[in-house]
Amino acid sequence: MAYDRELALAREAAMAAGGNALRIRAAGLSPKIKPDGSPVTAADLDNERLLRGLIEEAFPHDGILGEEGTRKPGDSGRRWILDPIDGTRDFVRGDPAWCVLIALEDGGEPVVGVAHFPMLDETYWASRGQGAYRNGEPFTLSDPLPKETVDFLSHLWIVRGFGQPPVQSPAREDGDVWFERRGELWDLAPVQVIIEEAGGRYFAPDGSRRNNAGRAFACTPALEPRVKAFLGLA
Repeated sequence: MAYDRELALAREAAMAAGGNALRIRAAGLSPKIKPDGSPVTAADLDNERLLRGLIEEAFPHDGILGEEGTRKPGDSGRRWILDPIDGTRDFVRGDPAWCVLIALEDGGEPVVGVAHFPMLDETYWASRGQGAYRNGEPFTLSDPLPKETVDFLSHLWIVRGFGQPPVQSPAREDGDVWFERRGELWDLAPVQVIIEEAGGRYFAPDGSRRNNAGRAFACTPALEPRVKAFLGLA
């Protein structure tokens, strides 16, 4: 099943939310601390209201789950999952490594994912069976490092990568292995679609594909056996 209309809405909504967040930030921020210790700003809250409104107008029967409190049941068997600003700390500091995340679940399976990075002018999206795209160009995850390089690096005390700025979302193809030690559904569902449609492997600590386990791993296909062996999942 194609989700062209849903994907188009998610992309447009993410772009609108990104621009909205930038406008609010330019006017000045007064972050507050949520009970879990994470910051929240007026942009987080206003973005969630914006996203919810756009989705309700287009798909009134769908459910919606948002990080900032939206809990709307639906009767369609589908649910939108929203992270209005993923990386609020980066957003407050002015670092570019924050994004707007949107996913659509259908029957409990994430089928559409969008990650929009306003300050990087990059948007990643995917829908089931249609591949993954970055700014309109199809992309796949990079091939892993040669075995000889991996073996050599294993003898070093520390390895760091330089180049593109770090981001909280694995939607950017900056590495061959990604680990999220603490993530909520709104952090994981959107990027799971993008990773898998780009040819990557996504799995929870138990080796399943579920995205509600609080932790998650992703890697290129060739590295999956080694990553799972390292985690004791082989």
